[in-house]
Amino acid sequence: MTNIKATNITWHEGHVDRDEREKLLNQKGALIWMTGLSGSGKSTIAYTLEHALVQRGHLAYVLDGDNIRHGLNKNLGFSAEDRTENIRRIGEVGKLYADTGIITITAFISPYQADRAIARETVGNDDFFEVFCDTPLDVCEERDPKGLYKKARAGEIKGFTGIDDPYEAPEKPESIIDTSKLSPQEAAVTLCEMLENAGKIQALKD
Repeated sequence: MTNIKATNITWHEGHVDRDEREKLLNQKGALIWMTGLSGSGKSTIAYTLEHALVQRGHLAYVLDGDNIRHGLNKNLGFSAEDRTENIRRIGEVGKLYADTGIITITAFISPYQADRAIARETVGNDDFFEVFCDTPLDVCEERDPKGLYKKARAGEIKGFTGIDDPYEAPEKPESIIDTSKLSPQEAAVTLCEMLENAGKIQALKD
């Protein structure tokens, strides 16, 4: 699915460049890639961070794994091949969003290191921030907000990450968050500070 099948196409450059868009928004585009087991708190933190950024006057948007599978990626399942294509597409969308100057937050299990590495390469190292929700499996399973772990343990779901399909933890993420120790609000503060230190947003004035 990564080969270009269309013919007679040409990349067109517009009259407005990224710097102009970022000056308009008073921020720099970025993709915050939240990865972790189901129930690790990815979506909750993502939406909390989005709200915090908007409250600070920044344009931010969440690409949530389940929501994306209702539209853009509704033709993909959960095989290794489909997971790879799922992440590839989001990497491409994230690249476009970063170019617009938007701070985008994704919440995908994205269990394979190779797929996340491709997303980082696509977006660019300066704009890609990998955030590992390193919440223990037993905590995730206890929460089980969608009842998926229970079904996986009962054999009703096959290839479920953390049970009978592997999760490959990030080796050098930009941030590590354990939601069994940090609240979503505390995590959002940590990630805002990460963006400040990277020069994507300005620090709040005292």
